[in-house]
Amino acid sequence: MTHGRGPGRRSIPNLLGEAALTSSRVAGVDGESIPLMPDVHVLKIGGQSILDRGRKAVYPLIEEIVALKDRFQLLLGAGGGTRARHAYELALDLGLPTGVLAALGGFVPRQNARILQMLLARHGGIFILHDDFEKLPLYFRLGCVPIMTGMPPFSYWEKPGEVGRIPPNRTDAGVFLSAEVLGAGRAIFVKDERGLYTADPKKDRGARFIPRIHVDELVAMNLDDLVVERVVLEYLRHARHTREIQIVNGLEPGNLTAAVEGKDVGTIIHA
Repeated sequence: MTHGRGPGRRSIPNLLGEAALTSSRVAGVDGESIPLMPDVHVLKIGGQSILDRGRKAVYPLIEEIVALKDRFQLLLGAGGGTRARHAYELALDLGLPTGVLAALGGFVPRQNARILQMLLARHGGIFILHDDFEKLPLYFRLGCVPIMTGMPPFSYWEKPGEVGRIPPNRTDAGVFLSAEVLGAGRAIFVKDERGLYTADPKKDRGARFIPRIHVDELVAMNLDDLVVERVVLEYLRHARHTREIQIVNGLEPGNLTAAVEGKDVGTIIHA
């Protein structure tokens, strides 16, 4: 209290008040991170691997999702696929920066998410924007299947990658980060391959299948071809809740169901 000078300035004691947020000392004030919705199963539906294949690939997967929705809370993230790659190629040829590529590449997975929503509409499928993320508890209580673009909302603020101008954070990264903030223990990626191989099995017949591997071991292998975006491996190393990612072949009936039920089909990459 001051004397005749009006109310004094109040100070709120806090551990960060005297430290720069760039200081290594901030690690000492890190507290517990609670899982917000750990029972949610976060699924990435591949763009090029699943959606671009059309009816023969998508419809059986829709049937599995419908059969699972009443037993599990499912959040779907859509990939971009070939059309997104075409947009990247054009933008690269025109000399556009990484942030613009990220903005352009974000439109296609949004279109794919809307396609999934229409196919699941009569079963409770609902398209959500990033701003609707906090409404997930309501959607699940109503029995909905929320569907969103897998692309994280970095857009023009996308971080430049170590090599080239292709955005390092694409739909795999967005789905993984969604799983982490919800507190899901595992993120499931639905692709068109059995899982992780030592090389691209479509091009190399000698590629060896890897059913389970620690993320540090996988990074040390420095494989030329990966079934998920490389940045996801870095996020997996530092994640608090999502300590595993699972890659399954969505073209084989029953694989998605087995993965959601917690079975170790496909490949498990763990931290």
